[in-house]
Amino acid sequence: MNSTEKEIYYSVNNSYSTLNALTKDTKNVWFVCHGMGYLSRYFIKYFKGLDPNENYIVAPQAQSKYYLTPKFKHVGASWLTRENTEIEITNVLAYYDAIFEKEQLISDKNLIVLGYSQGVSVAMRYVAKRQLQCKQLILHSGGIPNELIPEDFQFYNGSTTLVYGTKDEYLTNERMEKELSKANMLFTDNLEVISFDGPHEVNVEVINKLV
Repeated sequence: MNSTEKEIYYSVNNSYSTLNALTKDTKNVWFVCHGMGYLSRYFIKYFKGLDPNENYIVAPQAQSKYYLTPKFKHVGASWLTRENTEIEITNVLAYYDAIFEKEQLISDKNLIVLGYSQGVSVAMRYVAKRQLQCKQLILHSGGIPNELIPEDFQFYNGSTTLVYGTKDEYLTNERMEKELSKANMLFTDNLEVISFDGPHEVNVEVINKLV
């Protein structure tokens, strides 16, 4: 008996989180993509230190949720796996499109796109695929997708900041050299590298200094 894997298209509902209010006084709009194991409503709390009058934060929620421990108490989520990756990337891009449309994020505000850990890959793919012109692209402790090439960012004239902890348990010296090499290849003169003395964690102090 032969099995066949097929595709089907359907509509889904998903949530996302926001922090502060988008007003005429807002200067910066942040689109922040969480890492694996997070939920957006918890991840967005890392941005509470930003001036609430000047910063509006939007945190999308990865669709694939799962229990983090065998006790089935805490829930986390993941953006992508190696399974059906291209299809899942398409789904994530469509979801981001819907958020941008609903929130009207393309405006006269400074757009800042941040990816943390696994969120780096989806954030970068969205900027590249949609040729999203943002003021800052922040790559915090995550891997740059191997398929991205300099031509993908020829349109981009914003700044890029790569942030990582010197004690990050996921970043060996060899891995860090590869990530720095890829970042320099993609962004050349528009790249700033910031390291901090710490493990694989969101560094609020660095984030608060980036605006």
